[in-house]
Amino acid sequence: MSVDRAASRPRTASLPGAVDERELISRISGRDVAAFEKLYRIYQPRLTRFLSNLVQRPQLVEEVLDDTMMVVWETAQSFRGTSRLSTWIFSIAYRKAIKARTRWPDPIEDKPDLGQASPDPNPHQLLQHGRLHDALAAAMQSLSADHRTVVDLTYFHGLGYREIAEVMDCPVDTVKTRMFHARRRLRQAMPGSVSDWV
Repeated sequence: MSVDRAASRPRTASLPGAVDERELISRISGRDVAAFEKLYRIYQPRLTRFLSNLVQRPQLVEEVLDDTMMVVWETAQSFRGTSRLSTWIFSIAYRKAIKARTRWPDPIEDKPDLGQASPDPNPHQLLQHGRLHDALAAAMQSLSADHRTVVDLTYFHGLGYREIAEVMDCPVDTVKTRMFHARRRLRQAMPGSVSDWV
């Protein structure tokens, strides 16, 4: 899959009326509740998707998300700005998710996510997108947690290998190796031309 990482990253500070996340975290370190609520609303959908894929226990996702954001609230003053704020937050979420997985190691079978049809795309686009999403979701179930994390952070959150290495607290070469093996497994598991996407 060809991904323009620069284009897929959120440009929060450059858009008119966009939220400056660094300003928010600075205000949160001063115990600004309104700033925390705004940051929570920004990251809640992204973290929910990331954690759903990683912990594979729907009932744990909200708990891990809340634990993650509690750490953000309590340790905001420790964020030094040496990485993107999203990298720091995803690092916290990853560590919390791994701890949750050790407490609840066996995933529960869940009904497939059928999703909600958007009014914007036409029916053909929806069908194509639905097939790709379903095939990718099914194929990702065959990956290890580490391999799923690398794929998820790359394709769905636009993080680069260095940022993923920070999130997972491992060398960049380890991230590259995991991505190589994950893509190979996904190509084997995904049907037909859909494998061209990975």
